Amino acid sequence: MPILIALLCGVAVCAALPTLPAFAACLGLAAGMALPAARLPRRARGWAMLIPAFLLGLGYASLRAQWRMGQSLPVEWWQKPVEFEATVRGLPDPGEYGTRLVLEVERTLSAELTLPDKVQAFDYRQQSWPPGSRWRLQARFKPRSGTANPFGFDAEQWLWSEGVLASGSVGKPRQRLADATGLLPQVDRWRGAQVERIERVLGAGRESALIAALTVGAQQRVAREDWQLFAATGLTHLVSISGLHITMLAGLTAWLAARALRRLPAGPFAPRVLIAGASFFVAAVYALLAGFTVPTQRTLFMLAVCLLALCWRRNWSAFQAWWLALAVVLLIDPFSVLAPGLWLSFGLVAALMASSLGRRRPTGGWRAALAGQWAAGVCALVPLAAWFGGLPLLSPLANALAIPLVSGVLTPLSLLAVAAPWDGLLHAAAWLTRVFYLGVEWLARLPSWPVPGLPWPLLALAGLGAAWLIAPRGVPGKPLAGLLLLPMVLYQPPRPAAGSFQATVLDVGQGLSVLVQTARHDLLFDTGAGDAGRVLLPQLHGLGVRKLDWLVLSHHDSDHDAAAPGLARRFPIGGILAGQPAALPAMGLSGGGCAQGQSWVWDGIRFDMLAPRADIPMAEDNAHSCVLRVAGPTQALLLSGDAPAAVEEALAAQPGVRLGSAALVAGHHGSRTSSSEAWLDAARPLVAVISAGHLNRYRHPHPLVMERLRQRGIGVLRTDLDGALRLSFGETLTWSCLRTAQPRYWRRRGECGEGVTE
Repeated sequence: MPILIALLCGVAVCAALPTLPAFAACLGLAAGMALPAARLPRRARGWAMLIPAFLLGLGYASLRAQWRMGQSLPVEWWQKPVEFEATVRGLPDPGEYGTRLVLEVERTLSAELTLPDKVQAFDYRQQSWPPGSRWRLQARFKPRSGTANPFGFDAEQWLWSEGVLASGSVGKPRQRLADATGLLPQVDRWRGAQVERIERVLGAGRESALIAALTVGAQQRVAREDWQLFAATGLTHLVSISGLHITMLAGLTAWLAARALRRLPAGPFAPRVLIAGASFFVAAVYALLAGFTVPTQRTLFMLAVCLLALCWRRNWSAFQAWWLALAVVLLIDPFSVLAPGLWLSFGLVAALMASSLGRRRPTGGWRAALAGQWAAGVCALVPLAAWFGGLPLLSPLANALAIPLVSGVLTPLSLLAVAAPWDGLLHAAAWLTRVFYLGVEWLARLPSWPVPGLPWPLLALAGLGAAWLIAPRGVPGKPLAGLLLLPMVLYQPPRPAAGSFQATVLDVGQGLSVLVQTARHDLLFDTGAGDAGRVLLPQLHGLGVRKLDWLVLSHHDSDHDAAAPGLARRFPIGGILAGQPAALPAMGLSGGGCAQGQSWVWDGIRFDMLAPRADIPMAEDNAHSCVLRVAGPTQALLLSGDAPAAVEEALAAQPGVRLGSAALVAGHHGSRTSSSEAWLDAARPLVAVISAGHLNRYRHPHPLVMERLRQRGIGVLRTDLDGALRLSFGETLTWSCLRTAQPRYWRRRGECGEGVTE
């Protein structure tokens, strides 16, 4: 077993490497070390084989990754029209701005190109895309990409782990072909029909959305607000068709099969074989009806190994079966190490097993349930803090109440309602869903404990403490184990010293959001587009921000202020300044307007609002942009929103206005309408920051702006290439970029690295 564990460690470590090791080198090293190790005495041989096993796992994961990377979209085909034939896989997601769908590519009609096997497509015209339908269509693709920030959901990582290697927008011409006839397309059509039936009977609401998610895996129907409720109570894992649902359904099947076999005469097969076979069959059918997604496949593999061990009656311990199940999952899908769901599922199962170790006689009833809930709750603390940036204080209670209701009652009832032709069962499931939501809404009002981004030593220490707390009886010092969790709960990231400040330019795609921090104060300049929970809230929590002293909204444009209402509802804000304050009431906000002459000092750092000027009429929205200069004793930062060249030139010509700054956030995402020559000459920045989306449709930054910066010797940092940027203003200006600071082989490479200016 130690050799198997070393092999799996090699597979897992590969996911965190900046570059892939050569498979041949790993294999050669493993063979070279294994040959002399095989001649050692038996006891020493096992330990000597650990490193070769690790290298073998590392080489295997590297080889699989190289095969997948070989399907990447060639650079010369980025954003160029490609004609191809494909099948719609899964259930399309009709969103507010367009339909998102996954296409399984059959063949590319352009002879010079072979598309990846699986691509993601967006249809902004929101046409009908029936599941399992086949199409000849045209699209413009980008390589797999996503915003890159230090905390929160990493779309690029998720796309890689799911095997989606390109995404693009669908063109206007399309031709429908004969529908696909395989098993999975037929299952997808059945799933789509069930969603239509559920919404026809119950209406398109939160009850029908949850029932569709629990039965056929249509999670995209669940509203974002409801996902936020689940996250606040630690119940997100219950809404998806997770390992918990599949395992509990298999357990229910095993219980029913055991009771039925007691009443039947003995047959040619042992009862345990029949019970295991029935359990696995029901679990496989459920996973198939849910779309046979990657998470359900992992759960099914784990269940298959455990049932196989039971049928063989091998002298395997529970943990040996657990390691074998993990080995099967990782060897079939080595990219699953990047999925938090894998570690949550296997980790909670390990916690449940650990809670029963050391007992002469297993406990039953409510005592066993409480012990299992305690173990699962303790072990969930570290992953919840690491991946989700918070500890829902009521999560153990919420799970203790919701797991029996959702997995034990609501899910089986919903499955029965979908399978049966009677609509009354759907109404019964909807009533139970309303009860569930009432409880979730009540629990979500209770507080949670935000946890900032933790250094890995604190995470390791907390993990050790959690494992110590659930250790078997007789392990000494357990009352002291909780002390190892305290650093995780009490940790606060270091803040700038008095007289210095830090600016974090978040990667919000095509938009702008900059967090400015002094020793004791925080200001957010713009919010970007979309929902605040997508980028803003995870970053604020991860950076240890508890309250914004000021929120400055440069002007009323969706890529600068669209996330502000959601942020204000879920995060404390001291005050709001806006370039167009008349737009605030329609957004449900209140605040004042930016005006030239506003000034304040925090911790030795001066904030000066340079624009807009009240005495100058402005025709366009961009001209109302707030222009803010943040200055320390030796370094300054200049922020101008989307202020056009006319505003820049007026400020540059106005006497008494100080513009000199070490760093400048380029106006209007590097558009040709901003960053005028007069503005650059007056500001004299050493570094210009451009916040823009990767391969955005506006083609920002403009080549003319880039040429102006190059001619003046101004360095350029770009969120579309480098991810989130962190600039520190003290005696010198220093910066770091996420894509360079945290390189991974599956992530697009950054270009800026780390830098220091005088």
